[in-house]
Amino acid sequence: MSSSKGPGGGRGRRGDQGFVTAEAAVVLPTLVLFTMALVWALLTASAQIQCVDAARAGARAMARQDPASGAVAAARQAAPRGASVVVRRDGDLVRVEVVADSPGPEALGLGLRLRAEAVASAEETVSVGETSGVGA
Repeated sequence: MSSSKGPGGGRGRRGDQGFVTAEAAVVLPTLVLFTMALVWALLTASAQIQCVDAARAGARAMARQDPASGAVAAARQAAPRGASVVVRRDGDLVRVEVVADSPGPEALGLGLRLRAEAVASAEETVSVGETSGVGA
């Protein structure tokens, strides 16, 4: 009676193949889910930064006494796609608010409302007929 056992005296590596397959079946979907969550977080952070930049651009335009339509256009150019821009003036201050939805699957409950507001002090304009007193 001869034994057909391998040099290790056991069944060899054939018995471990099922465990490797089971581990891969658990680990791979977890890695894919983690990667997707990381990409979503990066896209959301990028969209938030775009909202902040857009609000600042709109506030600068309003502070320079540009028309409100020009300030909205400047903000929309820097804002994420589909963002809403609200421009208002409170005394000497101008406020620009940019609101956008985060990119990603809203059906899974991952949709966030991104918001940024910038405030700037309105610059005074000098009319054409006035002199500033410099050099006079």
